[in-house]
Amino acid sequence: MIAAKRNRARRLLLAALACTCLGTAVSAQDGPRPHHRISGAQLQQAVAKRFPIRFPLGGLAELTVATPRLRLLPLENRLAAQVNVDAAGPVLRRAYSGGFDIAFALRYEASDATIRAHQLEVLDVHLPDVPRRTSELLQGTLPAVAQEALGDAVLHQLRPQDLALADTMGLEPDTLVVTAEGVTVYFAPKKSR
Repeated sequence: MIAAKRNRARRLLLAALACTCLGTAVSAQDGPRPHHRISGAQLQQAVAKRFPIRFPLGGLAELTVATPRLRLLPLENRLAAQVNVDAAGPVLRRAYSGGFDIAFALRYEASDATIRAHQLEVLDVHLPDVPRRTSELLQGTLPAVAQEALGDAVLHQLRPQDLALADTMGLEPDTLVVTAEGVTVYFAPKKSR
């Protein structure tokens, strides 16, 4: 009888230990994922390196696109930017200023370890003090200019040391999450190619 009680107690103890180990393994799997953070300031610095950009419009006018001011949109997992544009040239008779607002997603490009603008959308074009005909011309042109200036633009490049530990663990960048502070790159097991 005493031996039976000891065996039962031993089985209960082993079952409890097995449940504890299983619970620890599950919580470790669901726990914090390896990640790398990129601040909003780092993103803004990377974008600033590309601007200003000038777009000639067939010798009739020229658009100068200033450095976009980035905004983080964590609820949408996107970024937005306000972009100022100056237009001048013989057909316009004087210089005009305006701009556009855009929003875009992010994507990771494995070939060069970059984070890039993706799925760019022009939200609004604002051209105060621009005559109607000129405004129509510019409104038709600005979406193409926005795509040319920021579509697939590099916003950050991960350094080898940013990827080294993840690489040794068999991980690669997987998910990009926009936060209130910047962008977090989460790593996941490498996919067989």
